[in-house]
Amino acid sequence: MKRIAAFFAALSLLAGAASAENFSAGFVDINNPWIRATPRGAGVAGAFMTIVNRGTEPERLIGGSIAGVSRFEFHRMVMDGNVAKMRPVEGGLEIKPGQSVALTPGSIHVMLIGLKQPFQQRQHVKGTLMFEKDVKVDD
Repeated sequence: MKRIAAFFAALSLLAGAASAENFSAGFVDINNPWIRATPRGAGVAGAFMTIVNRGTEPERLIGGSIAGVSRFEFHRMVMDGNVAKMRPVEGGLEIKPGQSVALTPGSIHVMLIGLKQPFQQRQHVKGTLMFEKDVKVDD
């Protein structure tokens, strides 16, 4: 499995993700990763980023981990009438050669479930993204 160790900058929705860092490993770039700040007692948080595949073969993001979080899942927000609902995305996220996948609020994103403590605005949190191909990059 390919692993990209990255820092997710925890910023509130109002602060945006403009100050987040970018990371690269092989032909994969992780741009502007961030986590929405959470109130005390929250059990879930959303993580967002753009993943770019500069390679010539497809890549698949299959998972990840973040310290202080029990589960790392991919979800898609869908509308059911006037109600927004979260649906798990099975099998990971394919990033085709020369293309990117944006994980954004209101669309496909990472759900962090089982928070052991809240994420603070501008806090840096160490995390790892797992890909199918076999390369490891540490931050």
